[in-house]
Amino acid sequence: MNEIVIQNLMSPVVLFFVLGIAAALVKSDLAFPKALSDALSIYLLIAIGLKGGIELANYSIESVFAPILGALFLGGIIPLITLGVMKLIGMDLKNAIGLAATYGSISIVTYGAGVAFMDQTGTTYEGFMNALVVLMESPAILVSLLLLRVLENKKELAVYTQRAGFVAFPSGVIDKEVVRESLFGKSVLLLMGSLVIGWMLGESAIPAVKPLFMDLYGSILILFLLNMGLIAGQRLPEMKKYGVKLLAFGMIAPLVFGIMGVLVGNLIELSIGGTALMGVLAGSASYIAAPAALKTSVPEANPSIYLGLSLGVTFPFNLIIGIPVYFEIAKWIQ
Repeated sequence: MNEIVIQNLMSPVVLFFVLGIAAALVKSDLAFPKALSDALSIYLLIAIGLKGGIELANYSIESVFAPILGALFLGGIIPLITLGVMKLIGMDLKNAIGLAATYGSISIVTYGAGVAFMDQTGTTYEGFMNALVVLMESPAILVSLLLLRVLENKKELAVYTQRAGFVAFPSGVIDKEVVRESLFGKSVLLLMGSLVIGWMLGESAIPAVKPLFMDLYGSILILFLLNMGLIAGQRLPEMKKYGVKLLAFGMIAPLVFGIMGVLVGNLIELSIGGTALMGVLAGSASYIAAPAALKTSVPEANPSIYLGLSLGVTFPFNLIIGIPVYFEIAKWIQ
């Protein structure tokens, strides 16, 4: 297990993220043009969606119906819980939404470490869990962006009613425009659209998409994390405002959400390995898909908060403590 921890913490994507933070802290003139920054986000969203859709095409709907429902449930409830906790500690809406999307979505690298753990212990798991990895990245982002639009709309309505002298707060804060922006904003549209295209075409799409969206994925991801490191480093001082509270959340949240994932996995009758991996997915926090979506849809959210917490606290916590805990709980409840 120690080898897995060291291997993941010393991976190029993590080290280039740290390099970006260091460059910002020493006030280097290193900078990414806005057009390139946007292009990197677009690339990652398409690549993630395509790979998930192609993987999902290998299974019948009947065989993955219950796991998909479980994944959608977790992707919907975790952002709501996260947003509620952030409200309690007094975080502003945009940064709270950033954390809701980050913790509701998942970490592919953490899942990979979970799979390696299962292999080391000789534990089998369902093959379609690989498809759920990408499927679970999207719902939380969609729910978080929808929550943002609803709450912003609610705030605007509240201000209007106060100015107009009304006492009652108007109902129906979810209007068509809020739903349209949440469903068809560029981040969700690219992620879900690519997922559907990959699912429709299946493995027949691989020859066309492999050279760009599979072979180069790791290298493009390094550039994206370097850029996110620069942004996070520039806004790092803002994180001091929440300090200990955020640190506690970064260690407690994965355990709570991971146990929720294990319970869901047990409820839908996954194997011990599948149940443990559902816990790994639920307890992880995204530093690829969610940041790529937030970068374009909620640029006001501070990357040093949502990326710093997911990469600096929750990621190593899961590698060292979380994965073995989810596995032991999965064995205990079955």
